[in-house]
Amino acid sequence: MTNSLTLPNVSLPLPVARKVVGPLFRVMLHSRLPWSVQRAAIEAASVLQAVPARTEVHKLRLGGRPAERVCAAGATGTGAVMYLHGGGYTVGSPITHRSLAGLLAHEIGCPIYVPDYRLAPEHPYPAALDDAEAVFLDLVATGVAPDRIAVSGDSAGGGLALALAQRLRDRHAMAPAALGLIAPWTDPNEIPDRERDLVVSTPWSRNCAAAYLGAGDPLDPGYAPLLGELTGLPRTYVQVDSGELLYTQCERLVAALREARVPVSFSVTDGLWHVSQLQASIVAPAAAAARELAEFITTALSAGQAAETG
Repeated sequence: MTNSLTLPNVSLPLPVARKVVGPLFRVMLHSRLPWSVQRAAIEAASVLQAVPARTEVHKLRLGGRPAERVCAAGATGTGAVMYLHGGGYTVGSPITHRSLAGLLAHEIGCPIYVPDYRLAPEHPYPAALDDAEAVFLDLVATGVAPDRIAVSGDSAGGGLALALAQRLRDRHAMAPAALGLIAPWTDPNEIPDRERDLVVSTPWSRNCAAAYLGAGDPLDPGYAPLLGELTGLPRTYVQVDSGELLYTQCERLVAALREARVPVSFSVTDGLWHVSQLQASIVAPAAAAARELAEFITTALSAGQAAETG
Protein backbone atom coordinates (compact mmCIF):
# COMPACT_ATOMS: atom_id res chain seq x y z
CA MET A 1 0.00 0.00 0.00
CA THR A 2 1.05 3.61 -0.55
CA ASN A 3 0.65 6.00 2.36
CA SER A 4 -0.50 9.46 1.31
CA LEU A 5 -0.16 11.30 4.62
CA THR A 6 2.21 14.24 4.31
CA LEU A 7 4.63 15.76 6.76
CA PRO A 8 3.34 19.09 8.08
CA ASN A 9 4.94 22.32 6.93
CA VAL A 10 5.19 23.64 10.49
CA SER A 11 6.79 22.22 13.59
CA LEU A 12 5.54 22.40 17.15
CA PRO A 13 7.79 24.59 19.30
CA LEU A 14 9.80 22.43 21.68
CA PRO A 15 8.13 23.71 24.87
CA VAL A 16 4.70 22.94 23.38
CA ALA A 17 5.81 19.54 22.14
CA ARG A 18 7.20 18.65 25.56
CA LYS A 19 3.93 19.60 27.23
CA VAL A 20 2.08 17.29 24.86
CA VAL A 21 4.50 14.37 24.86
CA GLY A 22 5.19 14.19 28.59
CA PRO A 23 1.62 13.70 29.88
CA LEU A 24 0.77 11.41 26.97
CA PHE A 25 3.56 8.96 27.79
CA ARG A 26 2.91 9.20 31.52
CA VAL A 27 -0.52 7.76 30.80
CA MET A 28 0.41 5.24 28.09
CA LEU A 29 3.56 3.79 29.68
CA HIS A 30 2.29 3.45 33.25
CA SER A 31 3.67 0.64 35.37
CA ARG A 32 0.20 -0.30 36.62
CA LEU A 33 -1.42 -0.63 33.21
CA PRO A 34 -1.70 -4.12 31.69
CA TRP A 35 0.69 -4.67 28.80
CA SER A 36 -2.23 -5.15 26.41
CA VAL A 37 -3.62 -1.72 27.27
CA GLN A 38 -0.21 -0.07 26.84
CA ARG A 39 0.23 -1.71 23.45
CA ALA A 40 -3.18 -0.60 22.24
CA ALA A 41 -2.64 2.94 23.53
CA ILE A 42 0.68 3.57 21.82
CA GLU A 43 -0.55 2.10 18.54
CA ALA A 44 -3.59 4.39 18.69
CA ALA A 45 -1.40 7.41 19.46
CA SER A 46 0.93 6.62 16.56
CA VAL A 47 -1.63 8.02 14.11
CA LEU A 48 -0.37 11.45 15.22
CA GLN A 49 3.02 10.59 13.70
CA ALA A 50 2.59 11.24 9.99
CA VAL A 51 4.28 9.09 7.37
CA PRO A 52 6.00 11.00 4.52
CA ALA A 53 4.07 11.26 1.27
CA ARG A 54 4.87 8.64 -1.39
CA THR A 55 5.85 6.06 1.19
CA GLU A 56 5.06 2.46 0.34
CA VAL A 57 4.38 -0.02 3.12
CA HIS A 58 4.35 -3.71 2.24
CA LYS A 59 3.46 -6.43 4.72
CA LEU A 60 5.51 -9.62 4.52
CA ARG A 61 7.05 -12.33 6.66
CA LEU A 62 10.72 -12.53 7.58
CA GLY A 63 12.28 -15.13 9.81
CA GLY A 64 8.86 -16.56 10.47
CA ARG A 65 7.54 -13.27 11.84
CA PRO A 66 5.24 -10.58 10.40
CA ALA A 67 7.18 -7.54 9.19
CA GLU A 68 6.82 -4.36 7.19
CA ARG A 69 8.96 -3.28 4.25
CA VAL A 70 8.86 0.51 4.15
CA CYS A 71 10.32 2.32 1.16
CA ALA A 72 10.07 5.58 -0.75
CA ALA A 73 8.14 5.24 -3.98
CA GLY A 74 10.56 4.98 -6.88
CA ALA A 75 13.66 4.61 -4.70
CA THR A 76 16.50 2.74 -6.40
CA GLY A 77 19.10 2.57 -3.65
CA THR A 78 20.74 -0.76 -2.93
CA GLY A 79 21.19 -2.35 0.46
CA ALA A 80 18.70 -2.51 3.30
CA VAL A 81 18.10 -1.37 6.85
CA MET A 82 16.74 -3.75 9.46
CA TYR A 83 15.02 -1.60 12.10
CA LEU A 84 14.24 -3.02 15.55
CA HIS A 85 11.55 -1.02 17.31
CA GLY A 86 11.78 0.01 20.94
CA GLY A 87 9.25 -0.35 23.74
CA GLY A 88 11.03 -2.07 26.61
CA TYR A 89 10.68 -5.46 24.89
CA THR A 90 7.03 -5.37 26.01
CA VAL A 91 5.26 -2.87 23.73
CA GLY A 92 5.74 -1.34 20.28
CA SER A 93 5.32 -2.68 16.75
CA PRO A 94 5.99 -1.81 13.12
CA ILE A 95 2.88 0.39 13.32
CA THR A 96 4.25 2.55 16.14
CA HIS A 97 7.49 3.08 14.20
CA ARG A 98 6.12 3.39 10.67
CA SER A 99 6.54 7.18 10.57
CA LEU A 100 10.22 7.01 11.52
CA ALA A 101 10.80 4.10 9.16
CA GLY A 102 9.26 6.16 6.37
CA LEU A 103 11.51 9.13 7.07
CA LEU A 104 14.59 6.89 7.09
CA ALA A 105 13.48 5.21 3.86
CA HIS A 106 13.24 8.56 2.08
CA GLU A 107 16.52 9.85 3.48
CA ILE A 108 18.56 6.69 2.87
CA GLY A 109 16.88 5.59 -0.36
CA CYS A 110 16.67 1.88 0.45
CA PRO A 111 14.03 -0.34 2.06
CA ILE A 112 13.57 -0.34 5.82
CA TYR A 113 12.51 -3.72 7.21
CA VAL A 114 10.70 -3.55 10.55
CA PRO A 115 10.01 -6.98 12.08
CA ASP A 116 7.22 -7.60 14.56
CA TYR A 117 9.39 -9.60 16.96
CA ARG A 118 7.82 -11.42 19.89
CA LEU A 119 7.23 -9.40 23.06
CA ALA A 120 7.56 -10.13 26.76
CA PRO A 121 6.19 -11.17 29.17
CA GLU A 122 4.44 -13.69 26.92
CA HIS A 123 7.75 -14.36 25.17
CA PRO A 124 10.71 -13.56 27.44
CA TYR A 125 14.39 -13.56 26.47
CA PRO A 126 15.73 -14.90 24.16
CA ALA A 127 12.60 -14.80 21.97
CA ALA A 128 13.20 -11.28 20.64
CA LEU A 129 16.86 -12.00 19.91
CA ASP A 130 16.02 -15.31 18.23
CA ASP A 131 13.52 -13.49 16.02
CA ALA A 132 16.00 -10.73 15.15
CA GLU A 133 18.61 -13.34 14.19
CA ALA A 134 16.10 -15.21 12.01
CA VAL A 135 15.04 -12.00 10.25
CA PHE A 136 18.62 -10.98 9.46
CA LEU A 137 19.48 -14.43 8.12
CA ASP A 138 16.29 -14.41 6.04
CA LEU A 139 17.31 -11.10 4.49
CA VAL A 140 20.71 -12.58 3.66
CA ALA A 141 19.00 -15.60 2.13
CA THR A 142 17.13 -13.28 -0.26
CA GLY A 143 20.48 -12.21 -1.70
CA VAL A 144 21.37 -9.12 0.34
CA ALA A 145 24.96 -9.41 1.56
CA PRO A 146 25.42 -8.97 5.33
CA ASP A 147 27.65 -5.94 4.79
CA ARG A 148 24.86 -4.31 2.76
CA ILE A 149 22.44 -4.51 5.71
CA ALA A 150 22.59 -1.84 8.40
CA VAL A 151 20.89 -2.70 11.70
CA SER A 152 19.23 0.12 13.57
CA GLY A 153 16.95 0.40 16.57
CA ASP A 154 15.82 2.56 19.44
CA SER A 155 15.78 1.98 23.20
CA ALA A 156 15.19 -1.77 23.74
CA GLY A 157 15.44 -2.15 19.97
CA GLY A 158 18.87 -0.54 20.15
CA GLY A 159 19.95 -3.03 22.79
CA LEU A 160 18.53 -5.82 20.64
CA ALA A 161 20.51 -4.53 17.65
CA LEU A 162 23.74 -4.68 19.65
CA ALA A 163 22.94 -8.19 20.92
CA LEU A 164 22.15 -9.26 17.37
CA ALA A 165 25.50 -8.01 16.09
CA GLN A 166 27.27 -9.99 18.81
CA ARG A 167 25.32 -13.15 17.96
CA LEU A 168 25.95 -12.76 14.23
CA ARG A 169 29.68 -12.39 14.94
CA ASP A 170 29.84 -15.38 17.29
CA ARG A 171 27.50 -17.84 15.56
CA HIS A 172 27.71 -16.93 11.89
CA ALA A 173 30.97 -14.98 11.39
CA MET A 174 28.86 -12.18 9.94
CA ALA A 175 28.80 -8.44 10.52
CA PRO A 176 26.20 -5.95 9.35
CA ALA A 177 27.33 -2.79 7.60
CA ALA A 178 26.76 -0.68 10.70
CA LEU A 179 24.74 -0.24 13.87
CA GLY A 180 22.60 2.89 14.19
CA LEU A 181 21.41 3.12 17.79
CA ILE A 182 18.95 5.64 19.24
CA ALA A 183 19.18 5.76 23.05
CA PRO A 184 20.00 2.04 23.21
CA TRP A 185 19.04 0.12 26.36
CA THR A 186 22.04 -2.19 26.51
CA ASP A 187 22.07 -3.11 30.21
CA PRO A 188 18.57 -3.67 31.65
CA ASN A 189 20.19 -4.50 35.01
CA GLU A 190 21.14 -0.87 35.58
CA ILE A 191 18.76 1.04 37.84
CA PRO A 192 18.42 4.73 36.91
CA ASP A 193 19.43 7.27 39.53
CA ARG A 194 16.14 9.20 39.29
CA GLU A 195 12.44 8.54 38.99
CA ARG A 196 11.79 9.41 35.36
CA ASP A 197 12.55 11.48 32.30
CA LEU A 198 9.92 13.02 30.04
CA VAL A 199 8.91 9.66 28.55
CA VAL A 200 10.13 6.76 30.71
CA SER A 201 9.74 6.10 34.43
CA THR A 202 12.02 3.87 36.49
CA PRO A 203 9.13 1.68 37.77
CA TRP A 204 8.01 1.06 34.18
CA SER A 205 11.51 0.22 32.97
CA ARG A 206 12.06 -2.16 35.91
CA ASN A 207 8.81 -3.94 35.04
CA CYS A 208 10.00 -4.24 31.44
CA ALA A 209 13.39 -5.57 32.48
CA ALA A 210 11.82 -8.25 34.71
CA ALA A 211 9.28 -9.21 32.04
CA TYR A 212 11.98 -9.61 29.39
CA LEU A 213 14.39 -11.52 31.65
CA GLY A 214 11.82 -14.07 32.80
CA ALA A 215 13.76 -16.94 34.36
CA GLY A 216 16.97 -16.05 32.53
CA ASP A 217 20.40 -15.02 33.76
CA PRO A 218 20.69 -11.22 34.11
CA LEU A 219 24.39 -11.43 33.27
CA ASP A 220 23.77 -13.17 29.95
CA PRO A 221 25.25 -10.80 27.33
CA GLY A 222 22.34 -11.57 25.01
CA TYR A 223 20.10 -9.93 27.62
CA ALA A 224 22.58 -7.19 28.58
CA PRO A 225 24.88 -6.79 25.55
CA LEU A 226 26.85 -4.00 27.20
CA LEU A 227 28.29 -6.73 29.44
CA GLY A 228 29.37 -8.82 26.44
CA GLU A 229 32.40 -8.77 24.15
CA LEU A 230 32.35 -5.73 21.88
CA THR A 231 35.52 -6.36 19.87
CA GLY A 232 34.92 -6.93 16.19
CA LEU A 233 31.57 -5.15 15.97
CA PRO A 234 30.83 -2.90 12.97
CA ARG A 235 30.99 0.88 12.99
CA THR A 236 28.38 2.21 15.40
CA TYR A 237 26.41 5.39 15.85
CA VAL A 238 24.86 6.23 19.24
CA GLN A 239 22.40 9.07 19.66
CA VAL A 240 20.82 10.15 22.96
CA ASP A 241 19.45 13.27 24.64
CA SER A 242 21.23 14.66 27.67
CA GLY A 243 18.01 14.61 29.71
CA GLU A 244 17.27 10.91 29.31
CA LEU A 245 17.46 8.23 31.98
CA LEU A 246 19.65 6.28 29.56
CA TYR A 247 22.16 9.07 28.97
CA THR A 248 24.84 7.78 31.36
CA GLN A 249 24.35 4.21 30.09
CA CYS A 250 24.94 5.44 26.56
CA GLU A 251 28.12 7.12 27.76
CA ARG A 252 29.22 3.77 29.22
CA LEU A 253 28.47 2.03 25.95
CA VAL A 254 30.42 4.53 23.85
CA ALA A 255 33.41 4.33 26.19
CA ALA A 256 33.33 0.52 26.06
CA LEU A 257 33.08 0.50 22.27
CA ARG A 258 36.04 2.82 21.98
CA GLU A 259 38.00 0.64 24.40
CA ALA A 260 37.20 -2.31 22.11
CA ARG A 261 38.45 -0.27 19.11
CA VAL A 262 35.05 -0.20 17.45
CA PRO A 263 34.62 2.92 15.27
CA VAL A 264 31.89 4.88 17.05
CA SER A 265 30.15 8.23 16.63
CA PHE A 266 28.34 9.74 19.62
CA SER A 267 25.67 12.40 19.12
CA VAL A 268 23.98 14.13 22.06
CA THR A 269 20.95 16.37 21.71
CA ASP A 270 19.77 18.76 24.39
CA GLY A 271 16.13 19.56 25.13
CA LEU A 272 14.50 16.67 23.27
CA TRP A 273 13.38 13.41 24.93
CA HIS A 274 13.67 9.65 24.77
CA VAL A 275 13.38 8.55 21.12
CA SER A 276 11.98 11.93 20.07
CA GLN A 277 12.76 10.81 16.51
CA LEU A 278 9.35 9.11 16.57
CA GLN A 279 7.83 12.59 16.59
CA ALA A 280 9.99 13.81 13.71
CA SER A 281 6.90 14.61 11.63
CA ILE A 282 5.84 17.34 14.07
CA VAL A 283 9.08 18.41 15.81
CA ALA A 284 11.81 19.86 13.59
CA PRO A 285 14.78 19.19 15.94
CA ALA A 286 13.66 15.55 16.23
CA ALA A 287 13.57 15.33 12.43
CA ALA A 288 17.08 16.77 12.30
CA ALA A 289 18.27 14.08 14.72
CA ALA A 290 16.64 11.36 12.62
CA ARG A 291 18.29 12.70 9.48
CA GLU A 292 21.66 12.62 11.21
CA LEU A 293 21.13 8.91 11.86
CA ALA A 294 20.09 8.45 8.24
CA GLU A 295 23.25 10.20 7.03
CA PHE A 296 25.40 7.84 9.10
CA ILE A 297 23.62 4.77 7.71
CA THR A 298 23.81 6.08 4.14
CA THR A 299 27.55 6.60 4.47
CA ALA A 300 28.03 3.13 5.95
CA LEU A 301 26.04 1.43 3.19
CA SER A 302 27.90 3.42 0.55
CA ALA A 303 31.22 2.34 2.03
CA GLY A 304 30.12 -1.28 1.90
CA GLN A 305 29.07 -0.96 -1.72
CA ALA A 306 32.38 0.70 -2.63
CA ALA A 307 34.30 -2.12 -0.97
CA GLU A 308 32.34 -4.72 -2.97
CA THR A 309 32.80 -2.99 -6.31
CA GLY A 310 36.39 -1.89 -5.66
